[in-house]
Amino acid sequence: MNWTELIITVPRGRADAAEAAALRFADGGLYIEDYADLEAQVMAIAHVDLIDEALLAQPRDVVKLHLYLSPDENAAATTEALRAQLEAIGLTYTLEVANVRQEDWENAWKQYYHPIEIGARLAVAPSWEDYTGNGRAVLRLDPGMAFGTGTHETTALCLAVLEAQVKGGERVLDVGAGSGILAVAALLLGAQTAEGIDIDPMAVRTATENARRNGVQSRFTARAADLSTGASGKYNIITANIIADAIIRLAPDIPPLLAPGGSFIASGIIDTRAGDVLDALPAAGLAVAQTLTDNGWVALVCTAQK
Repeated sequence: MNWTELIITVPRGRADAAEAAALRFADGGLYIEDYADLEAQVMAIAHVDLIDEALLAQPRDVVKLHLYLSPDENAAATTEALRAQLEAIGLTYTLEVANVRQEDWENAWKQYYHPIEIGARLAVAPSWEDYTGNGRAVLRLDPGMAFGTGTHETTALCLAVLEAQVKGGERVLDVGAGSGILAVAALLLGAQTAEGIDIDPMAVRTATENARRNGVQSRFTARAADLSTGASGKYNIITANIIADAIIRLAPDIPPLLAPGGSFIASGIIDTRAGDVLDALPAAGLAVAQTLTDNGWVALVCTAQK
């Protein structure tokens, strides 16, 4: 069964905006090629310095986003709509169209995904690899076509904060749950319950399966919803590893959901947009308690203003 692959190439500094635009059309999945930190990532994940020459030759100043359209979609109409969206936000881009077998794009990414250790207590490992964890809590993950393996800086920043903040017994909410990595990690670190909400039903299915794979399904709930309909009550920790514009939009809804002393962890913020987010948070009733950065990405740990 042949699907249509759309490949968008944009300057690396505009990747955040391109991803936000592309997600509107990514019902069949989305993955991102970004080789800017290739050497550092390979060393961190695989602990080797030998890298295939073909990978080393990849450009470092651009990012490629791959979208997949199922055979029953109108590829021509979707392509034109995507072009219009990219041009409306002023992106310089190229767009390639190709046919690809479904099994090829569903599995090709697995060769690049290996165990990664986070902080002192946690490790994230592919579900298909044998990894003992060296005394760490091991999160067994199959991201499927949902974002979130722990290797990207935005996710790693969130995991590091969770490791520091989860002491045991917390109620956790993850907004834009994706693969469920943050919610499941919180449970493995000792949280009592965790909820994940995502507007993508595929992400909800993937997150639920990852919770089951890690034996925490009885303490995890996933919903296809947005923040206004998917959350209720008070949470000790709320995470949102999304994009700057989405964080700015949802920020006013966060303080009423935080339990006394609770934290809001916002990540997925490219450094060029960090100022916009920081400007918006006080008006939303949030105070920044900690700022973390990694390779051009920013995570903010916030509390409700008193």
